Amino acid sequence: MDSIHHNQTWELVDLLDGRKLLPCKWVFRYKYASNSEKPKYKARLIAKGFRQEHGVDYDKIFSPVVKMTTLRLLLGVVMTEDLVLDQLDIKTTFLHGDLEDIYMSQSAGFTATGEESHLVCQLKKSLYGLKQALRMWYQKLYLITKT
Repeated sequence: MDSIHHNQTWELVDLLDGRKLLPCKWVFRYKYASNSEKPKYKARLIAKGFRQEHGVDYDKIFSPVVKMTTLRLLLGVVMTEDLVLDQLDIKTTFLHGDLEDIYMSQSAGFTATGEESHLVCQLKKSLYGLKQALRMWYQKLYLITKT
């Protein structure tokens, strides 16, 4: 939730007429590290994007996929030229893609109280589970690297 609030992922608003409300859910899991006996407890809030409809909730989706021949070629060049190959992991990846006009119910356990209890979350950033989440993140990454 700290990352979600820090990235200003949503804004509480009234649901506009004719707009679809997506539900959300929490996914919990243990993550074991090889050098530690204690597991880390991980939680992720996901939008139930399987309820999205093409043409209503999204227009375009995108998923970059690497062909195995390209991966083999890259590894071959690294080995031949005696290069160092690194990888990186971007934490809260999808929270960096910008969105418009997607509404989600407030998450269980973090529902606003009082006058704000009837409001819904208008997503400003992508969440895991949305069909267009990867496209939004990739588009933002492309714009950053292009400048």
